[in-house]
Amino acid sequence: MQKEEAKARIEQLSTELEQHNYNYYVLSHPVVSDYDFDMLLEELIKLEKEFPEFLNPNSPSQRIGGQITKQFATVKHRYPMLSLSNSYSKEEMTEFDARARKGLGIDAASLFGDELEYVCELKFDGLSISLIYENGELKQAVTRGDGVQGDDVTTNVKTIKSIPLKLKGDFPPLFEIRGEIFLPHKAFEEINAEREEIGEPPLANPRNAASGTMKMQDSSVVAKRKLDCFMYYVLGENLRFETHFDNLEKAKKWGFKISEKSRLCKGIDEVFAFIEHWDKERYKLPYDIDGIVIKLNSYAYQEQLGMTAKSPRWAIAYKYKAAQVSTVLETISYQVGRTGSITPVANLKPVLLAGTTVKRASLHNADIIAKLDVRLNDTVFVEKGGEIIPKIVGVDFSKRSPDALPFEYRTDCPECKSILVRTAGEANHYCPNENGCPPQIKGKMEHYVSRKAMNIESLGSETIEQLHKEGLIKNIADIYELKKEDLLPLDRMAEKSVNNLLEGIEESKKVPFERVLYAIGIRHVGETTAKKIARKVKSIELLMNSSLEQLLEIDEVGEIIAKSIQAFFANETNKSIVLHLQQKGVQFSLSEDQLQQGTEKLKGLSFVISGVFQKHSRDELKNMIEQNGGKNTGSISSKTSYILAGENMGPEKLKKAESLGVKLISEDDFLNMIA
Repeated sequence: MQKEEAKARIEQLSTELEQHNYNYYVLSHPVVSDYDFDMLLEELIKLEKEFPEFLNPNSPSQRIGGQITKQFATVKHRYPMLSLSNSYSKEEMTEFDARARKGLGIDAASLFGDELEYVCELKFDGLSISLIYENGELKQAVTRGDGVQGDDVTTNVKTIKSIPLKLKGDFPPLFEIRGEIFLPHKAFEEINAEREEIGEPPLANPRNAASGTMKMQDSSVVAKRKLDCFMYYVLGENLRFETHFDNLEKAKKWGFKISEKSRLCKGIDEVFAFIEHWDKERYKLPYDIDGIVIKLNSYAYQEQLGMTAKSPRWAIAYKYKAAQVSTVLETISYQVGRTGSITPVANLKPVLLAGTTVKRASLHNADIIAKLDVRLNDTVFVEKGGEIIPKIVGVDFSKRSPDALPFEYRTDCPECKSILVRTAGEANHYCPNENGCPPQIKGKMEHYVSRKAMNIESLGSETIEQLHKEGLIKNIADIYELKKEDLLPLDRMAEKSVNNLLEGIEESKKVPFERVLYAIGIRHVGETTAKKIARKVKSIELLMNSSLEQLLEIDEVGEIIAKSIQAFFANETNKSIVLHLQQKGVQFSLSEDQLQQGTEKLKGLSFVISGVFQKHSRDELKNMIEQNGGKNTGSISSKTSYILAGENMGPEKLKKAESLGVKLISEDDFLNMIA
């Protein structure tokens, strides 16, 4: 393909992919399949690698992330990002309306026969963001910070697919637009399910999760979190309209995601009606809101009213009270997770809360129970605020029986009666009987056969429960001992389903080592970490015999993970299960193809990658470093062996490299090292 032809095709693909993103994430109306979209994106990435001079910083290919940001630069806001005054009652809202009228010199209850125009918007519960667009392209994304200055998170924001990288239509040459980055309920639940799979505590609520995600150093992790964003305020010198609502409507046409729930209200009574409507309906939304934002529609009126030192006089936030009820705590039960983690659960007298009947609430751990001083038969306050799962937030001590005894956290496992343990620095108690405790055994098997692990589709949780109850499987290795004659006599086991199950088990023997390593369920070892460990150690035997120091040399393996790996293989039952799986043909080492790709040429060397490269992407270079025994690090230190420097390397990194005497090498130098 000639250069001009490639340039035209890259521009065409970029425009097409951005339109598909807009259709899917803003309009919720996709017109191509996921497969077709992926094929277009793959073609774009390939062309950009072949013709890097045509790679635009706002290309749709940049949405997949991959850049590492060690330090987020501080940026001063062009327009201060002030916080809003809060209101909690109709009386306070009426006072706000009266102050606005007085400030505008309007004494009567009407203006030219009409009430004041307000725009009512849902107050999304997430992270405020300011986006600057220049000539229709995203230039910079800055967090609110202290209102005067915030952090530059442009690299991470580019991964949010509802935020346009390039605009369409008659947009101003330079303007700013503000909004709220949030985590939808579905994405939040997926993240927590994944965390629980690897034995990590669940995130508390979508708001904190969104805020924490935006400050992550690896933008590829941010991309996987599926953040979303609604825009709600346009600022600039040459805006198309004189009112806030009209400019938001115009911003929709430029490509921004603007909430369809916003309303133009005439007078404070219509504002009250909007507030009351969403107080009841907010729990049906697929994301969290904690109130309503009310703004004067006219920019002229906004300017006339001005601002205080802390907040604008022309806007206010009506905050909903977190939905809370009181009920009786009848009993406390305990759940045992796959990793042995014990979670106490409050069993409540059923009560209606935010439109649903609540019978249970999480108590998290022993420390929370002690802090709240929760006792059996207490009347407790249950809340459903930012959290998806209801939680107990307090006790009505006035209703406590004088005979109520302090609650004693159980010392043994509710399932197998093993004595519980609690590691220093961890909040949860654990059952140590990982190979004899039924919920842990079944949980490990469910994890082992899951899609991201061994992907044995025919072996679901109900079938595992049935086979475990019949004594046919006691651990994950027993799955490979199942025979047709054992399965056919069982309920719901016809010949076709048995054949499918056995074929799925046989097929799982082809699953590569990195997924097997994830599947065996070492605590704290997730999908990505398993991949990095497998590439580094190459076989299960080498992993079993690795010292703590050797484990700590692996990228993304810290002390907690390293000690967890050692503890796993110190258990003779675990070692026996692994040996059994090996004998059955499960892959516990890298394949010949993978080994041929790897060498030890970079053993003992650590690299920092910085800048833009001509022949390979940063991810490809990282893979080459790992495949040849080297280590990727995100920041420069005295221990850094080389900086693999491309074009546009940051001046701060260059300065630090010079001060520490770290050698810079080019892409060609690096390729010669591994040739």
